[in-house]
Amino acid sequence: MMFPIRIEIIPTEGIVEQVQALVPKTTTLSVTSLPHHGIERTMRTAVELSDAGYTVVPHLAARSLRSRAELTEIVRLCDAAGIREVFVIGGDRKEPAGVYDSALPVLEDIAQYSGGMMRVGVAGYPEGHPLVSPVDLLDDLLAKQHLAMHVVTQMCFSAGKIHDFAALLRREGVHLPLWAGVAGSVPRTKLVALAGQIGVGSSLKFLSRKGPLARKLLSGDRYSPDSLIAGLESQPGKIAGIHLYSFNSLDSVPGNSFPAGPDQASTSALQAALIRGAARDN
Repeated sequence: MMFPIRIEIIPTEGIVEQVQALVPKTTTLSVTSLPHHGIERTMRTAVELSDAGYTVVPHLAARSLRSRAELTEIVRLCDAAGIREVFVIGGDRKEPAGVYDSALPVLEDIAQYSGGMMRVGVAGYPEGHPLVSPVDLLDDLLAKQHLAMHVVTQMCFSAGKIHDFAALLRREGVHLPLWAGVAGSVPRTKLVALAGQIGVGSSLKFLSRKGPLARKLLSGDRYSPDSLIAGLESQPGKIAGIHLYSFNSLDSVPGNSFPAGPDQASTSALQAALIRGAARDN
């Protein structure tokens, strides 16, 4: 089978030009939000890519939003730019910048401000969360699901854990489609170089917590997700698609490795992505 695939990029300097040079317009792009970048950079990059003809999903970190007025302006900006979907997380910021301390109230306000027209994705944690109990994570998803369109998992290196997580959600009453968060084919040297740009705390520290499989990313020449994808494909129907975490390493990928599609590349484009690796707070 062929999973649909989205590619997550980091809004670093020059990424818009890099994407335009290497990624077909049929590919859906997810633009991450890191604490030290701020939502402004995420939105600026998302709008530029949308104006260039891409389907774009900006990340909104609740604890980085300064006010309801700022969220209203973001919804207005998305509407003007033709952006119809966002991804809402709590965010890695320790202290909220404004009134939002978690994703749920942001989802509620987006639904109100957009008249229910804005699609929203939310985060899931197959291997748990360092700061939130499994029961609370599940309760949070149950509370969010009437406002969300799908769940995107934190980066995971085990098909079994992702399948188990999918089964848990269904069993407990969360029926949103599940997109598996997968690290793409990652050149080690690129990983280390970009880690310096996006912050060691949101990349290498995250990887070091994920065990031997993840640490393969930090040794050898390249990590390959092929066996993970094969494992996910072994149980059809559980996974809606692949969310490929990108370290913006798109330069080694020929453009024709992306087959045409309505708004997404397919898993034959796995060589196109890498990893962001930022742990997502609820």
